[in-house]
Amino acid sequence: MTGEPIVIDDFLAYTVGILVYFAGMWVNRQFSVLRSYHIPDPVTGGILAALVTLGLFGASGLEIEFNLETRDRLLVYFFTAIGLNARISDLISGGRPLVILLALTLGYIVLQDAVGVMAALALGQPTAVGVLVGSASLIGGHGTTIAWAPEVAASHGVPNALEIGIAAATLGLVVASLLGGPVAKWLLARYDIADASPDGHMVGIAHEKQETEQINHISIMAVLLVLHIAIILGYVLNQAIGTAGLKLPMFVSCLLVAIALSNTIPHLAPRMHWPARSKALAVVSDFSLGLFIAMSLMSMQLWTIAGLAGPLLILLALQVVVTVVFILFVLFPLMGRDYLATVLSAGFAGFALGATPTAIANMTAVTKAHGPAPTAFIILPLVGAFFVDITNAFVIQFFLTL
Repeated sequence: MTGEPIVIDDFLAYTVGILVYFAGMWVNRQFSVLRSYHIPDPVTGGILAALVTLGLFGASGLEIEFNLETRDRLLVYFFTAIGLNARISDLISGGRPLVILLALTLGYIVLQDAVGVMAALALGQPTAVGVLVGSASLIGGHGTTIAWAPEVAASHGVPNALEIGIAAATLGLVVASLLGGPVAKWLLARYDIADASPDGHMVGIAHEKQETEQINHISIMAVLLVLHIAIILGYVLNQAIGTAGLKLPMFVSCLLVAIALSNTIPHLAPRMHWPARSKALAVVSDFSLGLFIAMSLMSMQLWTIAGLAGPLLILLALQVVVTVVFILFVLFPLMGRDYLATVLSAGFAGFALGATPTAIANMTAVTKAHGPAPTAFIILPLVGAFFVDITNAFVIQFFLTL
């Protein structure tokens, strides 16, 4: 290090995120292989930006940090938009897939830690390291890592637990962003799965039936107004849930409120123009998710991975292999070997090694190329953001006691 880190303020980070998104779009247009394997534009741009900051750090010791307040708001916008697009019929049809995906995900949390612990023992590492490079950092992400690292450091003989967990979570996020598209491409080709009907697109504006729909400042403002109302109500719900003693991510509360609004107000006020499944809402949701992913990946401090020893890299590589095997031979067959199963496989690859937004980005890239899968965009966030955090805490605690 040559001095204090340079902190990019929120507004400038927001601006850089837009530039990074366009950079990723340009690179994807130049290299057809990236489009062929459904690598999202913001993933390409975000990883390239992270490599640039890594190069600066390596060349001069200059450490760059980003203020990401706007990024976190964009996540709330996106999931609220997903909720507005949801129909009760989608939720009903998603009942069985939701139960199956939930059971598979909860089982996978145990598998991920079991693999981590056994591999750590085989490599002569403490079992706590296997948990850190397991569900704590991968399916749990940076937040879970930060929450559990102090206890691991204090009680389990791993003084650098935070550094190990953050590095594993960061590298896992990179792999998760790149893995979902190729997995989906292979499944589509291997099982000759046809593209979906364009009806019911949840994210993006690829379907043809809306080509004649007008989009202007009025339609965008109407979408933002409805989103803001849903977010305000979601905040109130989140506070009430927190008071009751249950911690729930803000975006999940907003998602649930938006689903409720979108399935009641159009029936109570049929003459009211409701923005669900409109091109204007698709633009806002695309913008929010794309910029969120770009800002998340560009802010990765890849130099933290440089301290990973060989055994930890082996642990991470093993977790990636186990994830792919689990998707191909367990999740995809049990989910039905159809188009929905393919989209969920891409999402699970992003979720199991990275985070729920990464899963959504992977699924978005696939559905823009091959058609919508609305059920996937409802059930995966519910499983990933609500049930997993609760279960993961118990599983981590169990494996740390071994």
